[in-house]
Amino acid sequence: MENMTLFGLEPEPQTKKICIRSIRAIFSNEVIRENAPVWVKSTCTSAENVFELFRDLAKEAKENFVALHLDAKNRIICFDRVSIGSLSASIVHPREVYKAALLSSAAAVLFIHNHPSGDTTPSREDIEMTKRLKDAGELLGIRVLDHLIVGEEGYYSFANNGVL
Repeated sequence: MENMTLFGLEPEPQTKKICIRSIRAIFSNEVIRENAPVWVKSTCTSAENVFELFRDLAKEAKENFVALHLDAKNRIICFDRVSIGSLSASIVHPREVYKAALLSSAAAVLFIHNHPSGDTTPSREDIEMTKRLKDAGELLGIRVLDHLIVGEEGYYSFANNGVL
């Protein structure tokens, strides 16, 4: 290299390849219920309709937290199983919830999780998490329509009970 500069020749600059990760939304189909009612492809108009669609979640042995992404007419455009936890807890962070919602271009979201104990009474953590998710959604311009807790005997709707 030094000899090249003695003769007035500059060494060729070394080229570097720059690699940056890119992100793409890749969707797949997942069967959530075999014997779904006829109205399933309609809009999410009530907590009862959503419970009917996800009532089988009550049979799960671990806590599952699901986010339904909805379009501007409240039609389901995406199902996102955000977290599968333990018998009595599931880790849910707004960043993980809204990452997928933004990729699917959701106008609104609806949250559902089960209590394997069967008791649908929301815990203090459930209430705090729902408020955090609602606040984060407001910042992003994504409406939170409801959060359902599914159990053996039925469901609890945060919206119907005035918590949302």
